[in-house]
Amino acid sequence: MLREAVFHTAHGSWAYPVSADTLRLTLRTGRGDLKRVAVLYWDRYGSSPVLNADMNLAAEDELFSYYQADVQLNTKRFAYVFLLDDGGQSLFYTEKGFFEDLPLNTQFHYPYIAPGDLWEPPRWAQGAVVYQIFPERFANGDPENDPPKVEAWDLPPQRTSFKGGDLRGIIQRFPHLVELGVEVLYLTPIFASPSNHKYDTADYYRIDPHFGTEEDLRELISLCHEHGMKIVLDAVFNHCGSEFPAFQDVLKKGRRSPYAGWFNIGGFPVKTDPPNYETFAREIATMPKLMTHNPEVKQYLLDVAVYWVREFGIDGWRLDVANEIDHQFWREFRQAVKAVNPEALIVGEVWHEASDWLRGDQFDCVMNYPLQQACFDFFARQAIRARSFANRLAKVQVNHTHGVNLAMFNLLGSHDTERFLTSCGGDAAKLALAAAFQLTYEGAPMIYYGDEVGMEGLNDPDCRRGMIWNEEEQNWELFSWYKELIALRRRHEALRRGRTRTVLADSITNVFGFVRFEGREQILVLLNNSGQPQEVNLREISWPLAAPKQLRDLLSGEKLKLGSLKMGPYGVRILA
Repeated sequence: MLREAVFHTAHGSWAYPVSADTLRLTLRTGRGDLKRVAVLYWDRYGSSPVLNADMNLAAEDELFSYYQADVQLNTKRFAYVFLLDDGGQSLFYTEKGFFEDLPLNTQFHYPYIAPGDLWEPPRWAQGAVVYQIFPERFANGDPENDPPKVEAWDLPPQRTSFKGGDLRGIIQRFPHLVELGVEVLYLTPIFASPSNHKYDTADYYRIDPHFGTEEDLRELISLCHEHGMKIVLDAVFNHCGSEFPAFQDVLKKGRRSPYAGWFNIGGFPVKTDPPNYETFAREIATMPKLMTHNPEVKQYLLDVAVYWVREFGIDGWRLDVANEIDHQFWREFRQAVKAVNPEALIVGEVWHEASDWLRGDQFDCVMNYPLQQACFDFFARQAIRARSFANRLAKVQVNHTHGVNLAMFNLLGSHDTERFLTSCGGDAAKLALAAAFQLTYEGAPMIYYGDEVGMEGLNDPDCRRGMIWNEEEQNWELFSWYKELIALRRRHEALRRGRTRTVLADSITNVFGFVRFEGREQILVLLNNSGQPQEVNLREISWPLAAPKQLRDLLSGEKLKLGSLKMGPYGVRILA
């Protein structure tokens, strides 16, 4: 038994409540090292185990197996130990280590499931289909508010160019979102700013005049809510723009400015070329970094966050560069926003492992860039095989609670990445396969505007082209595929909120398969990431629930028996 591979701790994603009296436990072991894993548990005020449950294999990566079990006690007070059996040796694994017998006072403790600790992201966000719009490039609905020197819509964008997109354009093109099946609309920043991207905020309380008015925003919010859609705005609190009045005051008054402490300035007078103050990224003078630990800065930004939720009824915030702001700020941010609307969604931009922000005291979820990068490597560039893809997904899955995983913004691309179709070398079949994964896997699939009609583009600024509205240039087959998958997702609770089990990751054929399961429903998704036909033996699938006697293809309606299943190149089968 590979003891050094075994790990558990009684908090975080390793031990968390899934109901008022039920705890979900996760245990890590060496991959394939054990024949059986069980948990023995009892009320922590008792003296010895009275209940037990076998733990099921939940995920595997290249080094470890992860086992899970749900345990229930009416008293909500848990003591527990694990029994590990490798076929030749059985050991108890406890908080104090490994033992052949079970000594007293060695157990793990989850002291009590307190109501305040029983948290999850808003239910409406779990499994919802998200659509991201870069407002300056989606649609120009009001040419009267265009900035000077607007370029032609179809020209390749430049880093500082404008095309005239606005809120009125989104309102006019709203039927496109409804037809697609969007459930959450996410807009990149819309507040006053001199740039096209608006991540250099000049006024946090004013809609950029080139995007429209407060009335336009209210109309868009109402339109969303009338169609059962939520709307999430983008908050840039890590830094402001150089035109922000507080920074302008510091430029004019130097150390005498009451706002001097809002920024980290190396000396006076303030210099901008190169900047002698801390900025976003590397010496971007137009984006001075805000000192969010400063009480005045903190209160100002918290007031901004509350204002748009309370006064306009937005449904949440996506938080730019969230990992470069102190954790205490985000704790207070959450308390302030949730006090106004407990169902508001808080999404952090974190490009790496983010579990420190996802404990229930800061964010509800994050932009799932680790998953995006795995999809890029597997589907687009085909730099990794099915087993490596499964390994990377497992790492993401076990780092968070199930509720968090369901709310993660699962993206293939965004305004900060190359278009996924371009990454696929323009091969729409590869994008269609990746979209099938994205729209059936656990999480909140986030579609970057235009991906559904086959838009291409290299990295910023090329990934921010004007939306294709000419129907002759749109890929209608791809659009229909997105619509079909979204409709399927909305019909099946297992695809929205079910748990996920990888059941096939064959690096020879490059076929990847997983099962989503919820209640009595389980759905098998098979993806052939290969340009060659492949076969899958359905009898070899390890179903999380009882193995079905026959299956139905949810895309074609075809009924199937358990046996050999043929898959075409880059083919998809969704079976229940």
